Amino acid sequence: MRNTRTDQPAGDGGEDRMAGGFASISQIAIYAALLVAWQVLLPLSGVPAFVIPTPLDVGSALVRGFTSGSYLHDLGVTLFEMLSGFLIAALGGMLTGALIVEVRIVERVFYPLIVAVQSLPKIALAPLMLMWIGFGLSSKVAMAALVAFFPVLVNTIVGLRASDRDMNQLFRSLRASRLQALWYLKLPAATPFIIAGLDVAFVFALLGAIVGEFVGAASGLGYAIMQLQFQLDTPGVFAILVILALIGLAGHAAIRALGRRVAFWQSPDAAGQ
Repeated sequence: MRNTRTDQPAGDGGEDRMAGGFASISQIAIYAALLVAWQVLLPLSGVPAFVIPTPLDVGSALVRGFTSGSYLHDLGVTLFEMLSGFLIAALGGMLTGALIVEVRIVERVFYPLIVAVQSLPKIALAPLMLMWIGFGLSSKVAMAALVAFFPVLVNTIVGLRASDRDMNQLFRSLRASRLQALWYLKLPAATPFIIAGLDVAFVFALLGAIVGEFVGAASGLGYAIMQLQFQLDTPGVFAILVILALIGLAGHAAIRALGRRVAFWQSPDAAGQ
């Protein structure tokens, strides 16, 4: 006898896709309406253009910056600094988190020091980074890694300690080694937490790179913002802010896609497959 599912209507998948498409169209319509309202109402409000530019002015600045090639160069520099710092923070945060969970002496000695460093304002550490490492890309990479490190660390620790207690006892009864328990039990349980930490760390790495460029740099989007601010080029500043926002959105989407792949049991789509 053929086994048929009766607990879910056959058209649920199509209806979900239609609802998702309608939501996307609604979002686009809302954003377009906001931009039109911004463009129309701003001149009527009497706010000077050098204070808040119109969307058309920002778009013109974007086209001008990418056409001249200046934005592309600065974007490449900032992306290198941010992604390098993010990768360092991701690997370092996960390894340090595993050591803190598995080795008690590491938690007692080093975790308070890590929390103390994290409590310091990063803008105050940026000049020290420049003095210690130099004005090159390395200081910005270090700044991005320092800012992004703590979210990955904390989420890794919380996730590794969130494994099921009964499963831990089962692994002990089977005489599994600590490395086996870490790899086969704790790490899968911690994966959703780590993905959440990476999502936050990506944005933090971008902020760290920009802060480092504010303090001292010869290129990068943060350096470009400072130069445009001195020239009172507000549309140019807004254009770079748009670029930074798009970088954050792209990183968020990429990490969410990674989370759906490596932690598929946490995905809301997994139940319908």
